[in-house]
Amino acid sequence: MIRIVLVDDHPVVRAGLRALIDGQDDLNVIGEADSLGSAVQVVTADQPDVVLMDLSLGAGEAGGAQVTEALRALDAPPEVLVLTTYDTESDILRALQAGARGYLLKDAPPEELFAGIRATARGETVLAPSVAATLVRRATPGATTITEREVEVLELLSRGLGNKEIAQELFVSEATVKSHLSHIYTKLGVDTRAGAVAAAIEQRVIRS
Repeated sequence: MIRIVLVDDHPVVRAGLRALIDGQDDLNVIGEADSLGSAVQVVTADQPDVVLMDLSLGAGEAGGAQVTEALRALDAPPEVLVLTTYDTESDILRALQAGARGYLLKDAPPEELFAGIRATARGETVLAPSVAATLVRRATPGATTITEREVEVLELLSRGLGNKEIAQELFVSEATVKSHLSHIYTKLGVDTRAGAVAAAIEQRVIRS
């Protein structure tokens, strides 16, 4: 029996997932959480095999990547399978770098979810097709890729921050921010801040 903990801030979503998963003979939801604190508490107490992790846990809460990192740092860490609506490059990279074993989207059919949970429990990597395509594109030799720092700059740009504010957020100089912007413009084929944000959203580098 594969023991599962659900981490999602929507009670209705957790209830739906629980009903689906518990209908499988070899899968059992043993706990639920909606925040970093509750996730660590439940996982420490119940020691599940797999944690099904949403990436967005509500305003003011730690994101799913942060929660994943905290869970993977425990003495007896569970495998983490992300189940989310977000498939931007920045979200994918953060989750996988935090230690997630797999990454599925909430529009996946139930059988794909069940198979993903079983594979995750076996220590296998599980990726939604669009997520796998994003990672392949990023790893393709010669492909123009946006660096993690440039993604951070783009996210701050999308919030309407100026160069000085971005520099303060990232603890770098304004000259460094201008350099990042120059590289971003070249990679995205744009020449304005608004154009860079629009292109990054269109190419699913950042969220809208």
